[in-house]
Amino acid sequence: MPDNVMSLASAATCATINPLAAKPDTTVAYTDGACKGNPGAGGWGAHLIFSDGQTQDLYGGAPDTTNNRMELMGAIQALTHSPHEPTLEIWTDSSYVQKGITEWVANWKKRGWKTASNKPVANQDLWQQLDALCQTRKVEWHWVKGHAGHAGNEKADELANLGVTSSSKTKGKDAFPKSTVLTTSEVKKKEPLMTNNTSQADHSDWLLDDPLGLNVMDEGSDQSFSTQALDTNTAHQSDVSAPHSINASYASNSSHRTSVLGGSTSDSTALEIQDSVEKSLPKFDGDTSRANPHFRPLLPQPINRHAANRQLIMDTETTGLDPLKGDRVIEVGIVEMIGRKFTGEKLHVYINPQRGMDEVVIRIHGISEAFLTDKPTFDQVAQSLYDFMDGAEIIAHNASFDMNFLSMEFERVGITDFAERVQVTDSLVMAKQQYPGQKNTLDALVRRLEVGKQDRTFHGALLDSEILAEVYLAMTGGQVTLAIEDDIQTTEGGQSSNSHFANLAALLVESIADDSGNKDWFTSLSSSYPEIKNVISQ
Repeated sequence: MPDNVMSLASAATCATINPLAAKPDTTVAYTDGACKGNPGAGGWGAHLIFSDGQTQDLYGGAPDTTNNRMELMGAIQALTHSPHEPTLEIWTDSSYVQKGITEWVANWKKRGWKTASNKPVANQDLWQQLDALCQTRKVEWHWVKGHAGHAGNEKADELANLGVTSSSKTKGKDAFPKSTVLTTSEVKKKEPLMTNNTSQADHSDWLLDDPLGLNVMDEGSDQSFSTQALDTNTAHQSDVSAPHSINASYASNSSHRTSVLGGSTSDSTALEIQDSVEKSLPKFDGDTSRANPHFRPLLPQPINRHAANRQLIMDTETTGLDPLKGDRVIEVGIVEMIGRKFTGEKLHVYINPQRGMDEVVIRIHGISEAFLTDKPTFDQVAQSLYDFMDGAEIIAHNASFDMNFLSMEFERVGITDFAERVQVTDSLVMAKQQYPGQKNTLDALVRRLEVGKQDRTFHGALLDSEILAEVYLAMTGGQVTLAIEDDIQTTEGGQSSNSHFANLAALLVESIADDSGNKDWFTSLSSSYPEIKNVISQ
């Protein structure tokens, strides 16, 4: 069964099973980490469900730590406090932990605990501890979407937040206290739980170890990301990525639909399940100022790749102004044209930057940190973006800004030839040449050329791309050609349908009666206008 079918089927099955129920010969553990500040006061939590139905809650923390260390510590404590004989089933909302222990750690050990870029593995001490604990155990690792109402994950989240509170009593970085082992009722008596009063925006477990996101990208680079070998089927999920059933992407044409995280769409059963899930999902209301999980990216297959005269009007939104200072791409919007005609293909995706944003930037594009927490990371969509743009003419306003950011993002995942694979046209440079000394922002051009949507509160990437397309067409020759010229069909005689129409129009003009009437009118004027008389007599 294809992976996407298994994922969707598993999601449907999990929806009907009580996640807090005991399992025969199995210990189930839900783990989580939290950090207020990242780095800052942090906590970890683990909720254990033993095969006999008994449960155990553990929590702890440190006053100066990171979210990733807390996620790792939650898993370590689950392993430490569970019996060795039964299978241990660990559920975590951190793909950093789940992917690290199941995929990356083997290569790290082969390289002497170095990443693919030859950098020391972050949090090496905890990874080594976790790896050692797993060697003599049968452990099954599962990822669960955080903050999505899953009972097990919510319980672990409560404990992790309790660990943050307890961390104020400890001193020193990562000075973990002895695990607190309590029943659920005892935990509630000891301290009030914080999850009901803590907003997602305040809960920082979407933010990874380092503020620039370099750490996790290094972890993910253990797979090959060359332009030949990179495959969306092997793209990594980040700590905040969504399962296939949620992050299914929608192409503008349903026959070209693909998954954000890859997966074959050739299997009819997979498509049927995906269609069923998609139809049941609430529609995205366009609000990017809050946590909003209902957006599905547009990542169409590049069906027109390398077509002649293919132009992609593109815009990006970012966390700031300088990629060299760690700013990241958070949105990409693209509109496709071939021969100056819109094809209907659009690409639109929001991207989790794995770092925070300043309020001044959020006020410009209106995209909040909370909205981006469950969106895919760049490494997950890199190949889809690369394939869609490959070989095309990219048109952007202040194109060097967008290209510098995209080139940086592609290079982070091992794709180094992006700039060489596309042709770039800067509409801002064109505007300055046509309107020297004038204001040439996109808004100014919209007003000057009287095109596009002039009432814009925020500068969304797809909206700006659609507006820029109209501006570009107006600056370079006006409107799209008439529909009569869209479909030129050649007849058996070698004439196109357009030439046939032109011949028919000529026959309508060549009317004997009209021609005679025209000559009589000029003759009547000749007596008063010698110039006309001279022309007629010639």
